[in-house]
Amino acid sequence: MVDPQAMHRLAWELSSGQLNRRDVFKRALALGISASALAGVMATNVVPALAQDLTELPREQTLIAVRGGTQGKFTEGDLLWNPFLPLANHQLAVQLVYEPLAFYSAFTDEFSMWLAESYEYSADYLQLTVKTRPGIVWSDGTPFTAEDVAYTFNKLVEVGSMVKFGADVQLFLDVAEATEETTTVFTFKEPAPRFFEFISYKFDIGVFIVPKHVFDGQDWATFSHYDPAQNWPVTTAPWQVVYAAPEQKVLDRLDTWWGVEAGVGKLPEPLRYIFLPDPGEQGLAAGVISNQYDIATGLQPATFPTVFDGNDQTTTWTGRESPFGNVDWWPHSLYLNNKAAPYDDPNVRWAMSYYLDRDQIIEFGWTGANSPSTLFVPDYPGLRPFVEAVEPMFEEYPYLEYNPEKGDALLTAKGWSKNGDGVWQDETGTPVELEIISFFDFTGVGPVVVEQLSRNGIAATYSEPPDIFDRFREGDYTGCLFGHGGSYSADVYYSLRLYQTSSTEIPGGHLANFSQWENAEFDALVDELYRISPTETEQVMDIWTRAMALWLPAYPDIQISQGLHRLPMNETYWTGWPTAEDPYINPAHFHLTFALVMHRLSTATA
Repeated sequence: MVDPQAMHRLAWELSSGQLNRRDVFKRALALGISASALAGVMATNVVPALAQDLTELPREQTLIAVRGGTQGKFTEGDLLWNPFLPLANHQLAVQLVYEPLAFYSAFTDEFSMWLAESYEYSADYLQLTVKTRPGIVWSDGTPFTAEDVAYTFNKLVEVGSMVKFGADVQLFLDVAEATEETTTVFTFKEPAPRFFEFISYKFDIGVFIVPKHVFDGQDWATFSHYDPAQNWPVTTAPWQVVYAAPEQKVLDRLDTWWGVEAGVGKLPEPLRYIFLPDPGEQGLAAGVISNQYDIATGLQPATFPTVFDGNDQTTTWTGRESPFGNVDWWPHSLYLNNKAAPYDDPNVRWAMSYYLDRDQIIEFGWTGANSPSTLFVPDYPGLRPFVEAVEPMFEEYPYLEYNPEKGDALLTAKGWSKNGDGVWQDETGTPVELEIISFFDFTGVGPVVVEQLSRNGIAATYSEPPDIFDRFREGDYTGCLFGHGGSYSADVYYSLRLYQTSSTEIPGGHLANFSQWENAEFDALVDELYRISPTETEQVMDIWTRAMALWLPAYPDIQISQGLHRLPMNETYWTGWPTAEDPYINPAHFHLTFALVMHRLSTATA
């Protein structure tokens, strides 16, 4: 019997370009691999060859991750290394280049100070003083100082909504001043007790610190920060971008990093990080089984048994037990564009909700590996008191109730009726249609939702167009299955922020009002909440309750289920992945916190 590790090694050498297809037959013969088995190896070759001018490294010194792209290729926006550009995607290895002032883990409820070593607010929260660590150096040898920090934030105030997070910073920051080489003082327009938490890295939210000596004088709305001839992007991290193309991105580890001497962490043990576009569900499974991937974007629950059978070194957040992942900060809903008739009517949105059976969606869409949503906040301990506080409202506004009769009554009251085919038509006799778009996360869910709506007379369709993210971000949709990236700790502000009118204009697809719902009274409550410290729990809960009294009757988007990250993690070459037993951070390699994982991983022992 052929050693499986020999098969995996052969697949890696072929896919990484170390062997051409002629030599692979000679190697297979020497290893005793049959022609049929060799065909299987070649069929699962999912890693493209490296650029010819890059030095080859052994597979066991390389970490390979998969995420993103369109139709198996990274797009132009995916290849931008200026993270503030609206089209840039920090999830695709960019987050390893820009280190934060601090990381925050929702699972440990702790900050890990990074470029910063301390921070302190004034008693009135009108100023924030951040001390950065001495001895930090950019990869081109230029010292990192408070001038870089102050420049970054002052530029965000200047350019505002032209770039990611510019509007958020501009809203509250007056000026940032480098008072000493390692001291930055932020002065706010109004009390800002959440500012340091906001700018720290967690999930998809955090403010990148850029090198002033490179970005100064550039147009932030167009500057890509990528030029291999100049070793751009410039970084404080232990990674250098050495190759970027539609087929793959390659980052090589630098030999020195300021954080070792500062005691922040060890040098990452992987010497190379390869980031590949998503080849689809079958390709993902094949890549993990053949040890060509170390971590991959989420798989459907039904795929995991096949992966576990094919590679006994594969694990997940919950090991080999359902639900195969961790609760993400991203609860799911069916978004209905609140500016597109007839879904601009709350009664229509409520009718659509009554037509959805969440238990059935979870059973068939997620093979039972999920649970219903808890409003638009994740089911995290710190947020549960907020859901409990408004439970009395659920009797009047049962946001998860499956009750087609109630839905029918709401639509009939509008003067709608069903035609001879059982399809609802509005008061003008026009059939009611709902185009639902989404992406691979909802491949199993979309058809179930469409079937439920269709059975209740809504002419619904489901598709996964290549431009789904652009369309959704720009409000060019009618229905969309998507999530909510808002709150994650015992502070509900960021989830409420998702429904403010001002958030409809935020670029970049994060902390944005995708539902397009607008309510001036709600806006004022959320603005009031920002000025109050999360520790003032009575005031915070009072504002939350009043805000929900506006949100629930309007029901801007239809809540469905929790978001889970079901990521296969391969322990063949690397160990130390985050799990439920060791929950030091969420494992998503596309979140801003993945650098903590890279510094934690260790070479697997034989």
